[in-house]
Amino acid sequence: MSKKRSAIFVLAFFLAFSCSVFLFRCVTRGEDAKFETYTEELFRQEAASGTITLHYTLKNPEAYNVHHVPVTYGSVSTDKETVCAAAENALASLRSFHRSRLSSENRLTYDVLESYLTASLAESEYLLYEEPLAPLTGTQSQLPILLSEYEFYDTEDCETYLELLKETPEYFRSIASFEEAKSREGLFMSSRNADGIIEECLAFTSLKDKNYLYSSFEERLSQLDLTDDEKEQYEKTNDEYLKTYVFPAYEELADALEDLRTSGKNENGLHYLPEGDSYYECVVAGETGSSRSIPELQSLTRSQMADDLTAIQEVLESDDLSSSSDLFSGQGTVLSDSNPESILVSLQSKLSGSFPAPPAVNTQIKYVQKDMEEYFSPAFYMIPPIDNSQENVIYINQGHIPDDLTLFTTLAHEGYPGHLYQTTYYASTDPAPIRNLLGFGGYTEGWATYSEMLSYYYADIPKEQAALLQHNASLILGLYALADMGIHYDGWTLADTVSFFHDYGIGDTDTIKEIYDLIIGDPGNYLKYYIGYVEFLELKKDAIRAWKDDFSQERFHKLILETGPAPFDILREKIQ
Repeated sequence: MSKKRSAIFVLAFFLAFSCSVFLFRCVTRGEDAKFETYTEELFRQEAASGTITLHYTLKNPEAYNVHHVPVTYGSVSTDKETVCAAAENALASLRSFHRSRLSSENRLTYDVLESYLTASLAESEYLLYEEPLAPLTGTQSQLPILLSEYEFYDTEDCETYLELLKETPEYFRSIASFEEAKSREGLFMSSRNADGIIEECLAFTSLKDKNYLYSSFEERLSQLDLTDDEKEQYEKTNDEYLKTYVFPAYEELADALEDLRTSGKNENGLHYLPEGDSYYECVVAGETGSSRSIPELQSLTRSQMADDLTAIQEVLESDDLSSSSDLFSGQGTVLSDSNPESILVSLQSKLSGSFPAPPAVNTQIKYVQKDMEEYFSPAFYMIPPIDNSQENVIYINQGHIPDDLTLFTTLAHEGYPGHLYQTTYYASTDPAPIRNLLGFGGYTEGWATYSEMLSYYYADIPKEQAALLQHNASLILGLYALADMGIHYDGWTLADTVSFFHDYGIGDTDTIKEIYDLIIGDPGNYLKYYIGYVEFLELKKDAIRAWKDDFSQERFHKLILETGPAPFDILREKIQ
């Protein structure tokens, strides 16, 4: 499941009572030592907030002094007052430290944590506006993948996993209760999105014995030293628990949504909800890590789109332009080697000279089950535990990969120099553990999109075609970003959105309706990718101006990677 800012709220009462104890106990120590004790304890408490969070954060929890954690998914709270108080307490605890007395590294951790908690506090005022069941990125989509990739390092992990399956109905009931609370406040999702989530839940259960939670379980068991009888017993228990707990939980959630599907008061964007514009501003700030206002982001987007259009026009007017192929289309492109593993090796080789050397890691390519391709993103990278970052997994959704070039640029986004490279390189710098738990979507998805755009020039295609395809891809993402802000901030209806895309020559109304519903269901999601990407382009301009002759691609990329996930203002300060 995605990193929610509210996840850290569970620490509030711990922090409220324990921070003064830390300060008293450490009064004779330096401010750095006290701060590091604080962040280490914060990390342990947050990592232990749920079984999946812990397992995906640490391979060996005991090495980080995390012991005896209850088996739980956690729950989805509807108690706004408690969540707000928790956010306030967490921020107050952080600010009890003297930032000016900290080392440069700890000041960076302080600044990043303060930004994260400030955004959490702002969003906590709009608790029931959040949506745990967003299309593509919601719990209903992410949970099966997280369960299927729950690594069995030993038999204890297998047994914990099976116990966790039993907790699925209660967890999903907390989500249903959250949706009911949203409904009572007139904040329930649109009926079209409810129908989509219901369909997805039922498609998952309809797989029955062919569900990948069977095959993945057997695959993980094969890696353990088990007798045939032990293996058979574990498989029997898994079958029983899937049929008794997991599948019924999905069916029960679908039933709950069916009862609520027409209870929403708004089929359009956040603009039409009370304080919807203010909530959207909080969402955008948190999702993108940009301090710019919505109008400023709209202006930035239009400016980048104008640059892309100018670049396209220059290529089209170039004497070097080949007219023998459809340069605007990558469809049908056949690479000399379209094997995903080979593409990753090729992409990794392109890093030299422009990026710092990557750490040595292992990467496994897996594929989304065919029956579920409709409900998943084109690809996704599974972030490994921080103490096991050498083992990595990338999923490919073949239903959304039409040609070799798309596969190539997608693997650049997920692999090199995208998510896999950024994650494993940052892990190799041995950052403060708490930094690994603070999600900044604009940084991570912006970096991956920036990497994807670079990859067009790494592919074995004419440079003119690479330029056209890259700028065209950037242009399309810009359209999505403007649509996101138009729908949620300016109040565009479906008709407005169709008209907007038609103005740019996109006339497939059914596709536009799908885009509209995705944006309605997941506000700000497209902005993580596009605004993050454009902010990196702006940072590079800042670096060129500040460093002059000392600028190099490798120096710029190294600074970004070693600073790690952070708001763009902090990255900009690092450049200066």
